[in-house]
Amino acid sequence: MKIGILSRNAALYSTKRLVEAIESRGHEAKVIDHLKCDIVIEQDKPAIYYKGENLDDLDAVIPRIGASVTFYGTAVVRQFEMMNIFTAVQSQALVRSRDKLRSLQIMASAGVGLPKTVFTNYSKEVDKLIDSVGGAPLIVKLLEGTQGYGVVLAPTKKAAQSIIEAFHSMKARVIVQEFIKESKGADIRAFVVDGKVVGAMKRQGKEGEFRSNLHQGGTGSLIKLTKKEREAALTAAKSMGLPVAGVDMLQSARGPLILEVNSSPGIEGIEKATGKDIAGSVIKYVISKVEAVKAKPTKRRKIKSDA
Repeated sequence: MKIGILSRNAALYSTKRLVEAIESRGHEAKVIDHLKCDIVIEQDKPAIYYKGENLDDLDAVIPRIGASVTFYGTAVVRQFEMMNIFTAVQSQALVRSRDKLRSLQIMASAGVGLPKTVFTNYSKEVDKLIDSVGGAPLIVKLLEGTQGYGVVLAPTKKAAQSIIEAFHSMKARVIVQEFIKESKGADIRAFVVDGKVVGAMKRQGKEGEFRSNLHQGGTGSLIKLTKKEREAALTAAKSMGLPVAGVDMLQSARGPLILEVNSSPGIEGIEKATGKDIAGSVIKYVISKVEAVKAKPTKRRKIKSDA
């Protein structure tokens, strides 16, 4: 079996671990920089060329698409779908996961617990926005922010007014969320694969930092999820259509609150915190799906719009 990993950097920990997991099972791995792929669109003959090579011999691809290249990365994934090549994350789910507002709407409809959130079209009623999430302190997030960047804590109402007005003056789209003080600068990352939580860690922000992202200097440690936390993670991933996902949540007085569902979750932090073979779980899932697909007759897949 030949499995492609869509990654811009073969030296990244996550990419290397996926390659190791593929090869240790006797299969062939190929790292593909999706930004260097050429998409050929032709009736009944969809194709992708990479460095002059036709990628028609792949059995599956594992998308590792960065947020900054979502548009082209998604186009590449969509093309593989049209070629009847299995993708660990489908293009529509990838697009949904990168839209923070739509993600929250989808999860709210699925009954997932969420922090109180407000989004407006540059409303001048800033005081009402602040009151809607319970007042200050509160969190202001850029819709396109990742890895904790573009996330600001407003400790007072005056600070919140200034921050929101400043973002609005720059025509930057933001969401305003309640601050969950009982989380104490920590959150939980649950790694979901094929309807199961295969690993979970608690991420604690460094002293004086409310963001717990490992990229912001936070630390990760093994944690055993409660039944409600496990159910919340699985429901969130399922509602987003993501069989492989990193689900971030806060522990609150009213139960687990989902912050985000990541479609390209990092593997390094979760493996080091849990000691588990997370990459192996992903590859096991991909192999099982490819084998199941090969056992059935195939038809050209139709790409539906994400209404």
